[in-house]
Amino acid sequence: MPNPDADHASAVPVLVLNGPNLNLLGLREPEIYGRDTFADIEALCHRTAAAHGLRADVRQSNHEGVLIDAVQEARTAHRGIVINPAGYSHTSVALRDALAAADVPIVEVHLSNIHRREEFRHFSYVSAVADTVICGAGAHGYALALAHLARLVDTA
Repeated sequence: MPNPDADHASAVPVLVLNGPNLNLLGLREPEIYGRDTFADIEALCHRTAAAHGLRADVRQSNHEGVLIDAVQEARTAHRGIVINPAGYSHTSVALRDALAAADVPIVEVHLSNIHRREEFRHFSYVSAVADTVICGAGAHGYALALAHLARLVDTA
């Protein structure tokens, strides 16, 4: 969804990529993930990106290959990536490898604090290739991630 407030001619394109089950935000375990819907987070990303001179391309997929294709596309179409890999954080070496080859700044974001949850969630393959990791700030984590990504792409 394009953001009418952004100056598309000068805004820096960034990818905001979301993994499996995030399309169910607001419905799925709101005590863990909050009551914000995916549409709420998408709108937050567009507003925050525009405020920092960015243009957010917000996507979500439940399919690992679609996420990998988006990361590979970002090598040439975007100047940075914010990614919430969701469950693929803990399982996908393939997504980690695509991110490692992206050659753009990467900020990993999680709605919940993965380190205060089940043991298997404490490890993320993505964290090893991300420039920054933000977790436990709820939907606001996306705003923090985009603000920080703006600094990273400005210095890249």
